[in-house]
Amino acid sequence: MTSHGDMPAGRSGTPTATPEEPPASPDPGSDQDAGAAADAEHGTEAKPAELKRATEAEPAAAPTETSAETPEAVTEPAASEPEAETEPEATEPEADAEPEKDTEAVAEPEPEPEPEEPTAEVEPANPANEEAAEEDDDGPEDDSAAEIAAALTRLRGAIAGSQYPLVLHSAEDARRISAALLAQLDDYLLPRLARLDAPLLVVVGGSTGAGKSTLVNSFVRAPVSPAGVLRPTTRTPVLVCNPADSQWFRRGDLLPGLTRTTEATSEPDSLQIVAAPALTAGLAFLDAPDIDSVVDENRALAAQLLAAADLWLFVTTAARYADAVPWELLQTARYRGTVTALVLDRVPPEAAEEVTAHLLEMLSIHGLDTAPLFVLPETEVDSQGLLSESVTMPLRDWFGRIAADAATRAAVVRQTLDGALAALEPAVAGLAAAADEQVTTADALDDRVRAAYRAGRRTVSQGVQDGRLLRGEVLARWQEFIGTGELLRTLEARIGRLRDRVVAALRGRPVPGRELRSAIEANLVTLIRGAAADAADQAYSGWQAHPAGSALLDPSLGRSSADLPERAERLVRDWQRGVLEMIRREAGHKRATARGAAYAVNATGLLVMIGVFASTAFIPTGAEVAVAGGTTVAAQKVLEAIFGDQAIRALAAKARDDLLARTNAILDEEAARYADRLIAAGISADPATDLRDAAALVEYARAKAALTDGTMLALPGVHL
Repeated sequence: MTSHGDMPAGRSGTPTATPEEPPASPDPGSDQDAGAAADAEHGTEAKPAELKRATEAEPAAAPTETSAETPEAVTEPAASEPEAETEPEATEPEADAEPEKDTEAVAEPEPEPEPEEPTAEVEPANPANEEAAEEDDDGPEDDSAAEIAAALTRLRGAIAGSQYPLVLHSAEDARRISAALLAQLDDYLLPRLARLDAPLLVVVGGSTGAGKSTLVNSFVRAPVSPAGVLRPTTRTPVLVCNPADSQWFRRGDLLPGLTRTTEATSEPDSLQIVAAPALTAGLAFLDAPDIDSVVDENRALAAQLLAAADLWLFVTTAARYADAVPWELLQTARYRGTVTALVLDRVPPEAAEEVTAHLLEMLSIHGLDTAPLFVLPETEVDSQGLLSESVTMPLRDWFGRIAADAATRAAVVRQTLDGALAALEPAVAGLAAAADEQVTTADALDDRVRAAYRAGRRTVSQGVQDGRLLRGEVLARWQEFIGTGELLRTLEARIGRLRDRVVAALRGRPVPGRELRSAIEANLVTLIRGAAADAADQAYSGWQAHPAGSALLDPSLGRSSADLPERAERLVRDWQRGVLEMIRREAGHKRATARGAAYAVNATGLLVMIGVFASTAFIPTGAEVAVAGGTTVAAQKVLEAIFGDQAIRALAAKARDDLLARTNAILDEEAARYADRLIAAGISADPATDLRDAAALVEYARAKAALTDGTMLALPGVHL
């Protein structure tokens, strides 16, 4: 295997280990290897981005390292000797008799180990998985992580509370994105912020039959993940980690929706955890289902697992590297800022150069030219289905260096975490736009209903005032009422309502004006029912013309409510009683001039009701009532004498307003049936504002934490 020399210097593997040497100093072997590798490189070569970050993040450790690594500089200890003398007195009280010895032997190595003692004291209390969080200043402070977590919790609530029930083009995408964001928050972002020092999770993803399981098995030299010819092979995801890290993954903080198991199972939503001593601590591999599986649940689970990765290891083959599905997910990884490495598997030797060049070109076009690429030749597997160690050695060594270097692991976590956080704001902006469209569409549908029932209210108002209600039965009863002189007799007779009923009963005739009141009631009910039916039909047609409204319709909305006739009859009767009560109140104020007016309430009320239906005069004067003209004028004069001309007109106006208010209320109740459909669908008042505010808070906390310096992490190595 050889390394591509035409790749950027930032992707070279060896310089990366040099700046992160101090935190890993307890491992002598690692120091020697890294030192040897550093000596092999040009000393003046430009440092990669992660080298710069690691150097800037350790200002406190630099003086200690310098003094500890330059014992040959005899003149420097003399200058710093007072500090070296005070430290032994504080940390080694038993060496009271040694000041003279220290003074005599300036160049003795005894003062030199003392600057290293703080490092030796801290490291035993921090396992390898916690070095990055405790030793490096690159990671966010605890309060920064807590601030980001609090902002994410608020964002999660805003996303969960936003609904997209209306049938719109944006709604399906919004629901899918919402589910993906909630899963990423629960599966990765919140758990990772709670434990930045947790083992690095490498999710191995790829197409069907790409060799993901074979590769994972070959890493640990054991068949821990099933591989075979049946597709899809990987149904239940398998997580392989060092035994020292297994407890972290068994706790369920990461991917909490998956049930932990130690054995292979076909149960959905399960995660098999396998402890593999051959795998370096601090690093775990998760063999995910196929991204292009024929099983929908497998594809969804694969996407969910990839969103929970600290690092994607994407496996494809020489035959399928140009497929559309892998590149869609690779673009998703780039969009989220996830650290990604690729394995081009099963490459025939004769096609290796051509295929690799083409893949590198595609990576550059898609903005993934910094992603490390490993090319594995087409080869045979052993009896256990494992690739030979020589084939996987470059990749194993690469992961081994990452696992052994706490600073590199921390840089990978920070890069992916920062990228995932940065990707939230534009994703939530899309959700907010979809939420705005939901509200806008709901308002448009509501406007169609309002317009329909406004037309219904106008119909009633015009019908009340244009005289149409004085035709037909009402006109006949009105002419009968006033043409026979019944009106004047009722107004002039000083008998009460009870006497009217007694006389009517003896004569076998209805109470004076009863038939007229019944005719008025019937015509009003017919007017209201017709207006409500027309409004319902118009509103139904308006919703039916819109896909979102059509999906919410029920056939019953196309007509008035079943109990509308009963409610309309009750409305008219209540209105008539209200008119009579108004007459009683008004007559009570006029007793000084007309003591007997209270005895003619029924007749007076009928005249006021008739006045409500005339638009030009108190008593209609058209040809329809000309036959009773003399009697009408006489009746009007009597009423004007009792109440006054302006008072009569005011009474009619009040009665008309009362009738229209009652009618509008019943029409509003009919229109509310449509509004109830929108409310039941789950349209919120203003979900977009909550989404935007929560996303802005997350972005503010991310920028404040400064997880990275803004440059993409360049990991070492392109191998052939």
